[in-house]
Amino acid sequence: MKRRKFIQDTAATASFIGAGGLSLSSCSGAKKTHITILHTNDVHSHIDAFPNDHSSFAGLGGLARRAGLVNAIREENPNTLLFDAGDIFQGTPYFNFYGGELEMRLMTMLNYDAATIGNHDFDNGVEGLLAQIPYGKFDFISSNYDFTDTVLDGFTKPFQTYERDGIKIGVYGLGIQLKGLVTKTLYKETKYLNPYEIANDLELRLIEEEKCDLVICLSHLGYSYKDENRPDDMKLAAKTKHTNLIIGGHTHTFLDKPSIVTNALDKEVLVNQVGCYGVNLGRIDFYFDAKGITTNGVSITV
Repeated sequence: MKRRKFIQDTAATASFIGAGGLSLSSCSGAKKTHITILHTNDVHSHIDAFPNDHSSFAGLGGLARRAGLVNAIREENPNTLLFDAGDIFQGTPYFNFYGGELEMRLMTMLNYDAATIGNHDFDNGVEGLLAQIPYGKFDFISSNYDFTDTVLDGFTKPFQTYERDGIKIGVYGLGIQLKGLVTKTLYKETKYLNPYEIANDLELRLIEEEKCDLVICLSHLGYSYKDENRPDDMKLAAKTKHTNLIIGGHTHTFLDKPSIVTNALDKEVLVNQVGCYGVNLGRIDFYFDAKGITTNGVSITV
């Protein structure tokens, strides 16, 4: 993996999408507005940078370096949101010792706006996850896990909306099937709901009822599987109608730029994932004007 220099918005022409693919009628009278979406996934408790002699990620990553990069981008564009697509926990002694508290506190210091829940976030059970949620001063968005009969009932949201410079952004979150992946004693009575059905219901609600200009899914389904019966982000994108961006996780897929998928209405959807362990930071820039939306995206090495 080669270290990249920071890529300016105007330089990312290879991943530029024309306005026709992502136009929104609700923006027809809006001034030109720039919204930046930053994201991570599968950080797995990696707080420190990798050692300089590491075989794959020598000298890369580290929360302090990520914080510096995030702060620099926020100074460049105050209309910035920061999300995580799950598997915050498990992978270093920090999790073994602190049980996730350190990860939550540090994400709070970075001012994350929201995260969804990955399978490894259940590694200390629903009780262990609940114990750490108060340290995370950001939204936990989980749309297709029904926690009604667990201690997590009421501690997550099916969706959340954010507003930046007059643009309303709606976010929902999808988790992977836990059965066969996580021990039943850990997730207990958590019910898994069909992610495609939940996505279609929520994106419609976010557009029609919440009047959102931009719809984002935080997904921990995985990027792509050969099994047609196994939900993934690429299949999800093709089945959606109003989702503009799917921020993925679980499969540790390194994408230099987002994949583009045609949805059920023949419009373009971005699907992005930035690998694992905090090595990369995803950046997607959306530009709103009278013609609709244009966008570009890159993966920045941390």
